[in-house]
Amino acid sequence: MEAKIVDTETGNPLSVGQQGELWLRGPTVMIGYVGDRDANASTFDSHGWLKTGDICYFDDNGLLYIVDRLKEMIKYKGYQVSPVELEQILVSLPDIVDAAVIPFPNEEVGQLPMACVVKKPGSNLNQAHIIDYVAKQVAPYKKIRYVLFVNSIPRSPAGKILRRELASHTLNGLVPKL
Repeated sequence: MEAKIVDTETGNPLSVGQQGELWLRGPTVMIGYVGDRDANASTFDSHGWLKTGDICYFDDNGLLYIVDRLKEMIKYKGYQVSPVELEQILVSLPDIVDAAVIPFPNEEVGQLPMACVVKKPGSNLNQAHIIDYVAKQVAPYKKIRYVLFVNSIPRSPAGKILRRELASHTLNGLVPKL
């Protein structure tokens, strides 16, 4: 089995420690979708590499780390923003019990990172504090632009954040207000 991490835009291989999409090739990888040229073209490159859709990186020891899904990435002015990276920063704040980051639609830039946050009862944590806290730790294109306080973050039985459900529920009727 062969594996490589590639730039999500160019398909060029990346170095150790750099995050990109995981591509696989080998005898256990399927050969394609029967009669579906479009699916094959979007799933495989011309050399038979399977595009997994997983955002990963290899460390110096050759260990593979899966950090996100390409479909869940937020696209801001052509940049890819990892919701998981921002969520890890958010939950490092002592007054935040749980958090999820979802894309907020924006005509000018595509999508803006929006945090849905469950704060500890009695906390005085406000939107400005959260936005400032994250901004000090990330590149400008990764900044949280909106914060919405919620009672809970929907999760699957396995504990995975149900982003589509959260986005649908949260953004329904909210877009005109922001």
